[in-house]
Amino acid sequence: MNTQRRSSVLITGATGTIGSELARQLSAKGFTFRAMVRAGADISSISQLPGVELVKGDFNDPESIAGALAGVERAFLLTNSTEMAEKQQLTFVDSAKKAGVKHIVKLSQFAARIDSPVRFLRYHAAVEQRIIELGISYTFLRPNLFMQGLLLLQDAIKYQGKFFAPVGDAKISIVDIRDIAAMAAIALTDDKHEGKIYDLTGPEALTHSQMATYLSEATGNNIQFVNVSPEEMRQAVLSVGMPEWQADGLIEDFAHYSRGEAAVITSAIKVVTGKDPFSFKSFVRDYSGAFVQ
Repeated sequence: MNTQRRSSVLITGATGTIGSELARQLSAKGFTFRAMVRAGADISSISQLPGVELVKGDFNDPESIAGALAGVERAFLLTNSTEMAEKQQLTFVDSAKKAGVKHIVKLSQFAARIDSPVRFLRYHAAVEQRIIELGISYTFLRPNLFMQGLLLLQDAIKYQGKFFAPVGDAKISIVDIRDIAAMAAIALTDDKHEGKIYDLTGPEALTHSQMATYLSEATGNNIQFVNVSPEEMRQAVLSVGMPEWQADGLIEDFAHYSRGEAAVITSAIKVVTGKDPFSFKSFVRDYSGAFVQ
């Protein structure tokens, strides 16, 4: 770990999909920043980036969180959506307050609210509420369903020519994580976005069948979307090792999508970054290699 340089910006979730993309974007812009990583984590995606300082930290270890936050003024908060997520994030927020952190950029979720029937949306709203109650300046980024989430289904797409979900013909304004990271990079480095809540969407709302059409065009293969029942989906993800709490949350998420509650298109990405958000067509073009044998 590099202990020589002390940065005032901290990224959590730095080895994950969004965190590593955020690290790359901050590095490319010439910023120095601290990346919190667990002991034993694969740091190959970020360790050689110019400007990065690696620090050990574990969301289940408040003492390590306090160490990672020492001297930090602005922090990006992201954890996995596990049963422990709300407790972990609240611990981080409380530690950030004690450490004198001035601003938290929290990765939340589209439609987050305390009374949501979706557990993921409830815990995000609870953490947002704690940040506000503690008087910490904030930017809340609430992205819709990630385009890169399809990468989790790449084997089924590659080898079966199909992907599955209990969502019917509901439209979702799916968003690229590269745009989410760009928003986070700006919010961490420009105080104009303090006190703002941004709903992040792609430029269009698509059904899963329309996504299959774009995938087919990009790969040259016939790829189909197959609608399944919530229970079929639940059993499928449980069978590959997803914890029950997360599996039930996933089904709640898809029910939210099925009700047409995630079809809204916003202009936040274009307004803040000055660039049009990635379209799904551009996503499948850029990632087409992941979906072919």
